[in-house]
Amino acid sequence: MKTLLRAALPALGAAVLFGASTPLAKQLVGGGMSPFVLAGLLYLGSGGGLLVLRLLRDRGWQPANLPRAEWPWMAGAIVFGGVLGPLLLMLGLAHTTAASASLLLNFESVLTAVLAWWVFRENADRRIVLGMLLIVAGGAVLAWSDSSAAVLGWGPLALLGACLAWAIDNNLTRKVSASDAVWVAGCKGLVAGAVNTGLGWALGAAWPSGAVLASALGIGFVGYGLSLVLFVLALRGLGAARTGAYFSIAPFVGAAIAVLVFGEPTTMAFWAAAALMAAGVWLHLTEHHAHAHTHVALSHAHRHRHDAHHQHDHDFAWDGVEPHTHPHPHAPLRHSHAHFPDIHHRHRH
Repeated sequence: MKTLLRAALPALGAAVLFGASTPLAKQLVGGGMSPFVLAGLLYLGSGGGLLVLRLLRDRGWQPANLPRAEWPWMAGAIVFGGVLGPLLLMLGLAHTTAASASLLLNFESVLTAVLAWWVFRENADRRIVLGMLLIVAGGAVLAWSDSSAAVLGWGPLALLGACLAWAIDNNLTRKVSASDAVWVAGCKGLVAGAVNTGLGWALGAAWPSGAVLASALGIGFVGYGLSLVLFVLALRGLGAARTGAYFSIAPFVGAAIAVLVFGEPTTMAFWAAAALMAAGVWLHLTEHHAHAHTHVALSHAHRHRHDAHHQHDHDFAWDGVEPHTHPHPHAPLRHSHAHFPDIHHRHRH
């Protein structure tokens, strides 16, 4: 339970930060501001802020050191998550009510899980499936509680397309999640920001005031950038389906902040959604999946401690500090213990 909770915390943290950004970003909407420009600024705040953070962390520019075999996965994640997803989202929002959009965007976690289980062969059992469905149902209750919900024309199809694009992005990003999470998230943010801002300018959008610009960049850095870093770390430790399920609590976080900070009234739907999501998260946190499994030979680099899966020598002077990061090999190993689909347990069942 303790190990799973530690692995789940990044996913829950990502959901909290992203959920909090929604009511804050809504305060910037209005005054004729283009949704493309707003989305672009949020993503630019994400990518630009993470670039500065990485430069400060590494005391200068350091190469990404992404293995050559993982570059296609990274490129695919950027195209689907940084270009197609935001484009389809903006097109969908232009032809769909806010409530319908909130409801439809919950399909991202469903599609993420479906792809993870059926295409990428990630393990799941009935407990995990039920937990995910309860969390998604909670988001659906929040959306349907708005009487303005309606389905209009091509908007819903565009939003479902955005969900599919991000579901593909999530599963492709899982493939590179052992790499530097700040670099992965920063690349995606910069590309998405450039695409959306460029579209806004091309469509004749006006540039916002300095105060709005600074607010959008700041919200983007925290709610999109740091959230995405935590999301990548969660993919590393939990796999795509479970991470997507935890991340689905973001609509509830946004609704809770709207109630606590902006004084919006609570409803029965709010509390029903809270109960459904709490039950789903509890099912996931109390998961116990254990069986004999085989680890194949593997070499990669990520932040680690010298646990049962990291028994290796060092070809450099090591000061004994853990956790640390360096390229390291894994010898073939067969054993049995409780686990989930992290970067060391992607075996078939």
